[in-house]
Amino acid sequence: MVSLRFNALYILLLTLLCAGLTQQARAQHNNIITATLDAETKQLDIQQEFVYLNDSRDTLQFVYFNDWANAYSDKKTALAERFAEDFKKSLHLAPDDERGYTEILGVVDDEYRAISFKHLPGKDMIRVALNKPLAPGNSAKIFFTYKVQLPPNKYTPYGYNSRGGYYLKDWYLTPVVYDSTWHLYSNKNLEDLYTDVTDTYLNFVFPDSLHLGTNFNEVSITRLPGKQYASLKGINRKSCDIILNHQKRFQKHVTPELIVVTDIQANKYDELSQGLSINRITRFIDDNLGKFPYEQLLVSEIDFDKNPLYGLNMLPSFIRPYNEQFQFELKFLKTALRSYMRETVFLDPRYENWVSDAMVNYLMIQFVEEFYPEQKLLGKLSDIWGLRSFTLAQLDFNDQYSLFYMLMARKNLDQPLTTPNDSLIKFNQKIVNTYKAGLGLAYLAEYVGKDRVDKSIREFYENYRLAPVTAGDFKRVLEENANKDINWFFEDYVSSNKRIDFKIRKVEKTEDSLHVTLKNKTGTKVPISIFGLQNDSVISKYWVKGFDSEKEVTLPRGKEDRLVLNYDQVIPEFNQRDNWKSLNGFLSSNKKLKFQFLKDAEDPYYRQIFYMPVANFNIYDGVSPGIRITNKTLIERPFIFDFAPTYALRERTMVGYGRFNLRNYHAKSGLYVSNFSLGGSTFHFQENSRYSTLTPSFSLGWRPDNLRSNKRQSLLLRHVNVFRTIDPSLGDLETEPDYSVLNARFIHSNNGIIDYFSWFADFQYENNFTKLALDMEYRKLFISNRQLNLRFFAGKFLSNSTNSDFFSFALDRPTDYLFDLNYLGRSEESGITSQQIIIAEGGFKSKIPDPFANDWMATTNASFNLWRWIEVYGDAGFLKNKSERARFVYDSGIRLNLVTDYFELYFPVYSSLGWELGQPNYDQKIRFIVTLSPRTLTGLFTRQWF
Repeated sequence: MVSLRFNALYILLLTLLCAGLTQQARAQHNNIITATLDAETKQLDIQQEFVYLNDSRDTLQFVYFNDWANAYSDKKTALAERFAEDFKKSLHLAPDDERGYTEILGVVDDEYRAISFKHLPGKDMIRVALNKPLAPGNSAKIFFTYKVQLPPNKYTPYGYNSRGGYYLKDWYLTPVVYDSTWHLYSNKNLEDLYTDVTDTYLNFVFPDSLHLGTNFNEVSITRLPGKQYASLKGINRKSCDIILNHQKRFQKHVTPELIVVTDIQANKYDELSQGLSINRITRFIDDNLGKFPYEQLLVSEIDFDKNPLYGLNMLPSFIRPYNEQFQFELKFLKTALRSYMRETVFLDPRYENWVSDAMVNYLMIQFVEEFYPEQKLLGKLSDIWGLRSFTLAQLDFNDQYSLFYMLMARKNLDQPLTTPNDSLIKFNQKIVNTYKAGLGLAYLAEYVGKDRVDKSIREFYENYRLAPVTAGDFKRVLEENANKDINWFFEDYVSSNKRIDFKIRKVEKTEDSLHVTLKNKTGTKVPISIFGLQNDSVISKYWVKGFDSEKEVTLPRGKEDRLVLNYDQVIPEFNQRDNWKSLNGFLSSNKKLKFQFLKDAEDPYYRQIFYMPVANFNIYDGVSPGIRITNKTLIERPFIFDFAPTYALRERTMVGYGRFNLRNYHAKSGLYVSNFSLGGSTFHFQENSRYSTLTPSFSLGWRPDNLRSNKRQSLLLRHVNVFRTIDPSLGDLETEPDYSVLNARFIHSNNGIIDYFSWFADFQYENNFTKLALDMEYRKLFISNRQLNLRFFAGKFLSNSTNSDFFSFALDRPTDYLFDLNYLGRSEESGITSQQIIIAEGGFKSKIPDPFANDWMATTNASFNLWRWIEVYGDAGFLKNKSERARFVYDSGIRLNLVTDYFELYFPVYSSLGWELGQPNYDQKIRFIVTLSPRTLTGLFTRQWF
């Protein structure tokens, strides 16, 4: 009874205090919240009094609120669909008791009349229908009563963890921004809640065993038996973050510039040194950005984990190559800068986040240049013998920004900085676009002067912190401070994905001048820098304004022995291999050849060839160790050669593969790529029996405008030439040893994790046959978490004069005469390798007698899961040989779908052979799928990033 009275009195006093403070605050939304956390149910009971001020010019019939806590409620929310796009099934498969949701118990106005409301289709925003229109300048009071069921933090960092801690973010109702348009942005785990600022007063009740960290000002914290009452205040704030832990992890650092509340620590970096580093960082931010307007800045480990320093410092601590001070300071700096900007600069985070990213990453670049100018990208590894000769080891730490950007640009997956946050490929959203934004400001600073860009950043922050702001305001400040035309920065760098690529076409020397002809290879009109070098030392530097195609510039002739474009690599240029020209004659301009062990970053001043150990395996060659020779660097390049001669230990002879490939990207969407390739291979298909292939090919690729889409289409044309030799002791081949097949294949795929659909149509012509085939596959993960897999195959010979089944359609284990399938033992009829199955053609799992068809075949494969990865499968179909009647065959059994397409087991139960479980040698009937290719396995983990 005493506790209830105290609680009621506490809330009354809080309400009176808030009301008084509200009268003194500037006119805007006001928010009074009482929230109680129940540690048993993981629920928040919330009463919220919201005063909505209509500061627009329109009369409002409805108002909207963000309810991002409800994004975890089912499988159809915008968040769940986003996870599916990223190949994450965790939220889709979650049981009901591991979901989060909002249960709104009532909404009333200041006269306690019920107000109608409903969730929007994304289920993380609500529309509130006001009982009377809200005129401009007027306010309406709305009372919400609701419960928030917190989710476990296995989907996102938010919710509760297994140790009894909590991270509450975007957990209560906040007003949607209205500026003549409602900005209705669903929760897609992108850290971009767009909400109006409010004056918020929060009475938060939580268990007494927990310690609190928050970005709000702590007015008071009162302990009572079993619980604590925290009175928190946030004036002109967006939302309140609360972190609760059983250990007191958060510490306050009082620096001359501001108070920092943080739980970021470094075990091998002592507390005194950490404090000195925090002082250095807050002073740097204050000098370069401006004063933080609130009482304290929250810098949390959880915030860092959401946006870490990607790269080598994500390795386990015992192999990290950087010293403890550098790691701690970069980690703290990035987290502090992001919190600084998020709390004080009210840009539209879904459409204008590039402005914040640009300033954060630009300041990080400046911090490293000021305090760690000698820091290498590989850190201490750069000094190790055997590694220090690598181009990657010679790169400075700040070179990572252009390196990561170029990784996506060379894949033709880069996107403009103005791309909406939810339309970015994950790798761009998390890394590349943020790096490109910071790199862009560094580029601009080199062009107009660092002092002008630094001044613009300080002015922008000073003028627009805690105020309505757009990216246009940032542009205006930069233009006012620049002494040159910088329109190219916004049109050609920020708002487009145009490639930047220049070359020096020729240099004519006179006694006192250099007449340099530059070529703009892409037409992107941005400025380019020219450096004059003498013995690898810079002795001159010039800037050339943007131009369309070619331009001749005259430079004073000094002691330069080489001219280099973009020598400092500040400009994210697509190809730097043609950026230099020697002034000492033709022969001296030839690039030297550089052989290097293992793959490396691209060195524009050498022709690089890499060699590295490789090993292949099949049961005829055994383990085949060898060496791979390629010009492929860490980032993609248009022309690639790749050779891998290996020695077959079992056959005691050379085997291997090689290929040349020329790739040309045409656009971002539609017909976006073409490939010309010439490849060959030679391995053994039986003991002392070799096959060799030589295959010229040409392919085209299409993709939609939405780069996040998994939909792809491709057309492949190839001519497969096969040459075989056989051990005489094994008898004659079923066919002529050498043959050539002209193959055309059109492929359509959309490989989502919830809905998967792909098909291909295949045409083959050889002197002795012509055939057509259609292969379709569909997978569906239902709301019930049941998964259905369906596949259909149909093939027909248009002509066939062969005398064997080598080219026939097969129910299982096709002969693979094109050598596309990665069989461990392609000719085996018994033993463990004969039980390997690759789903192709008929796709049967049971070994049915007479499995070949030289006329036509049509089969269907299906499976349906019983529990998690345990499924029941069934195959059925017809096959027909010439001069015979069509046969109907079938099989069924249990499938252990451990990792789809990568590791699966099949146990036959009943088929055209009868009950297989009771038949002899059942262990030899079990089939398996296994993938050993490192490239294929890597794709399983990287698909959500690209």
